[in-house]
Amino acid sequence: MFVLITGGSGSGKSEYAENRAVMLSKKEGLLLYYIATMKPFGEEGKRRVERHRRLRSGKGFFTIEHYVNLKQLILPGEGVVLLECLSNLTANEMFEPEGAGEHTPEEIMDGIRQIRSSSRHLIVVTNDIFSDGITYDKTTEQYQRYLGRVNRELAREADEVMEVVCGIPLQLKK
Repeated sequence: MFVLITGGSGSGKSEYAENRAVMLSKKEGLLLYYIATMKPFGEEGKRRVERHRRLRSGKGFFTIEHYVNLKQLILPGEGVVLLECLSNLTANEMFEPEGAGEHTPEEIMDGIRQIRSSSRHLIVVTNDIFSDGITYDKTTEQYQRYLGRVNRELAREADEVMEVVCGIPLQLKK
């Protein structure tokens, strides 16, 4: 099963995704992987990463920090995979020297398809960054286009699409 989970900042999407992954893992006796894509820049970034680690603590996740080029990631075994999050992965692919640059959407889709082929269940978390009505610089607009394109492609391929609003999961696709 492939599930795409979206929501705004602080919506509860990460907690929902983690709980969903743990439930699937326990139900089917599968390994539990967490692919962390956020590169911790500065003190704020380090605090966010540490907060997520604390929230995952004791849930049984094997954490894999992987910031670009997902198609090179080889999982130790079949299981439930939680990829957190697509927004960070998109920025990494665009801006990191070893990233895909202008080929970001294709690289991300290839990587996610690779992970799907080697896992029983995949849950991908992404952010809704498209409804603030603000006009951004060209680089940020390109980031939004890439993330929007990947979100749309993943939503088409996903078995389920969920949006989490105020901690409440809303099913958009089943």
